[in-house]
Amino acid sequence: MEIRTATAQDALAIAQISRAARAQAMPYLPHLHTPAEDLAFFTSEVSSSDCQVAVVGGQVVGFGCVRDGWLNHLYVSPKFQGQGIGSALLAQFEDSIEQFWVFQKNTRARSFYEGHGFVEVELTAGSSNEEREPDVRFVPQGSGL
Repeated sequence: MEIRTATAQDALAIAQISRAARAQAMPYLPHLHTPAEDLAFFTSEVSSSDCQVAVVGGQVVGFGCVRDGWLNHLYVSPKFQGQGIGSALLAQFEDSIEQFWVFQKNTRARSFYEGHGFVEVELTAGSSNEEREPDVRFVPQGSGL
């Protein structure tokens, strides 16, 4: 596995991974955007964030994006989950993550982040996210936020 900085050419793979991983892990979420809208969104994210991709056999299989201390995205293709790719991507941002949100129902993600030293500091009813799904804010343990 190789981890490298994402380029504009990776946006399609990133959008597809996000869609597939969300569908698999969070089938309760509403589908708010088309694949074309996802592509436009992630094209913008790649150019405005620190986005890293995990590549196996020449194929992008996971990605993470951080901007202004916020981990905005960390997804691994369902076919490649459980192989340490998410942990390797998370490690790339170890010194730059100040906080992030996870949906409360996504217990697998919550356990993953807790296992990597993050702690829950705020629960919401979801009124501030577009999915209107209750979420939880995480920070690095000992960060004081």
